[in-house]
Amino acid sequence: MNSDDLALFAHVARVGSLSRAALDLGADQSTLSRRIGVLESELGGRLFHRSGRGVTLTERGEQLMLHAERVAAALEEAARELRDSARRGPARLCIAGQPTIARLLFARLAGTVKDALPDTRLHFVEGLASQILSRLDDGEIDIAILYLPERYGGSLNSDRLLTEDLHLVSPRGHPLPDGPVQARSLEGLPLVLPSTHHGLRVLAESLAARCGFSVSVALECDGSLSLTKRLVMASGACTVLPAGAVMEEVAQGTLRSHRIENPAVTREVAVVWPKKSAVTEDLSRITRIIRHCAETLVAEGAWPDARLTP
Repeated sequence: MNSDDLALFAHVARVGSLSRAALDLGADQSTLSRRIGVLESELGGRLFHRSGRGVTLTERGEQLMLHAERVAAALEEAARELRDSARRGPARLCIAGQPTIARLLFARLAGTVKDALPDTRLHFVEGLASQILSRLDDGEIDIAILYLPERYGGSLNSDRLLTEDLHLVSPRGHPLPDGPVQARSLEGLPLVLPSTHHGLRVLAESLAARCGFSVSVALECDGSLSLTKRLVMASGACTVLPAGAVMEEVAQGTLRSHRIENPAVTREVAVVWPKKSAVTEDLSRITRIIRHCAETLVAEGAWPDARLTP
């Protein structure tokens, strides 16, 4: 006997007719009658009195009906609690991002998540990819928005959000002309770049190799994005960053931003989470919210030189 058997039995008891129950349930009457017969055999006695006017419960049937009603109520309560839990979302959610992504996305994301999941306690983390990946693997971070490609290995799932262009960023007063620059213009320019295990350094060196020259690294900086920008302002060297990372400084006139062309240099942004994490409705919902926020920022021009991934 299982919950389906109890539900079928209870429906027959409520309508008082096998033919009516079969019609309601979209089943064949003979199949319904056979299932009731199997249930009676299993429980060791008749559950219904049968007559030309329909069926009524026997004493044994009335006992079973009490159990059927309790089981039905318990199942409904469980379903209600799960539906309520799904609407509330997770009790706690930790979202991480690399500095430029965090700067562009997190303020919008915080408001949108709180509107959709008011009972969820949010925790945001900003850091380098290596730091975030380690904490993802340890379970301290639930979901992250990172630049691809990174050395993720096979332990993470990813959902691509958008592609953005990289710019050559120069300090105020630098002799570079305004507007886009050719990739070969980077030859000989002193640059502030991360050390070799970071994505921007790899992208800059790959671009230089394709164009037949080597990058000239004036300073290495694995610190914050703001430190990199301050070093560019103070040293007179340039760097390579997405346009969104320097919007405020460009508006203030303290930095200049030049799209790199021929060839262009791009990075992909993706939502990532551990493969060992079950793909729950909460995870799917958060991913949809992140995508919606990214789409809105791109549409508003608040994520410059970015193109959405279908």
